[in-house]
Amino acid sequence: QVQLVESGGGLVQAGGSLRLACAASERTSRAYTMAWFRQAPGKEREFVSAISWNGGSIYYANSVKGRFTISRDNAENTVYLQMNSLKLEDTAVYYCAASYGRPQISRGEYTYWGQGTQVTVSL
Repeated sequence: QVQLVESGGGLVQAGGSLRLACAASERTSRAYTMAWFRQAPGKEREFVSAISWNGGSIYYANSVKGRFTISRDNAENTVYLQMNSLKLEDTAVYYCAASYGRPQISRGEYTYWGQGTQVTVSL
């Protein structure tokens, strides 16, 4: 059982930056694909970004491409999401997820989930 704990959310002005982190509980998480999803009020949870176990494959949703960067530090069992040029529409709860397989954009492919961290972008 892999436990995921997100951190780094908060309130930021439009155009600003935040860096989210997701710490995994086990060293075996190094073999997992890690991903970020987000869910805004009244909307379904949507894919943001994913990274393969060795960082060799990375995917982004079109809405964040060029603004967000996913990375991982397997020595620290942590995955990061650097978010720049934040927009009002980036406001959501951001979830970390893990899957023992190739990166996927479907949330159904992910086995483990964190509790989420709130990101609020204001004017």
